[in-house]
Amino acid sequence: MLVAACHKANAPQPVTAQDLQAAQQEAKREVADARAEASKDVKSAAKVSGSDAAVVSAAKATAAYDVAMAKADGDHKVATEQCLTLQADMQQACKDQADAAYQSTAAAAKGARMAKRQ
Repeated sequence: MLVAACHKANAPQPVTAQDLQAAQQEAKREVADARAEASKDVKSAAKVSGSDAAVVSAAKATAAYDVAMAKADGDHKVATEQCLTLQADMQQACKDQADAAYQSTAAAAKGARMAKRQ
């Protein structure tokens, strides 16, 4: 009887507009941080490598990838929060769609990164 009580599911808390707003703000902050870090990395690569265009190009590709992934992560978090606002029977399909969109965006970012590095 004790074991059954431990595994009792709690009712999910409703997601509010404030929760969605917080997720959106966090996503924007993560992208801004990624852009700032990317800019530093590209400047550092240019400074260290001098005129080696290949090194700078690789740094730019990595920077673009990092920013794209930060945006994808943020978008995924926001989409997942939005899914929680739906009726329970619709949430899983929504989450699956958010996951698929994230995977697609991540794959595109990786492909762009590889194309720019060559």
